[in-house]
Amino acid sequence: MVKPTRVTNRIRALRFEHGELTQAELATRIGVTRQTVIAIEQGRYSPTLELAFQIARVFGVGLDDVFDYPASEEE
Repeated sequence: MVKPTRVTNRIRALRFEHGELTQAELATRIGVTRQTVIAIEQGRYSPTLELAFQIARVFGVGLDDVFDYPASEEE
């Protein structure tokens, strides 16, 4: 079983806010497979920093508007 990442994202919401962009269309624009987009959206895969920037650029927003990494309880 794959351990989910703590990184959360708003990719699905952003896709709908930007003309109901499909997962396949987003995947084509950032150069990955649709399955990769699905895994990122579902929190099963954390994208590389480069891929994260590409995703943010597609939507014309900053990384913090797409991804969130919660502070640990120890901080």
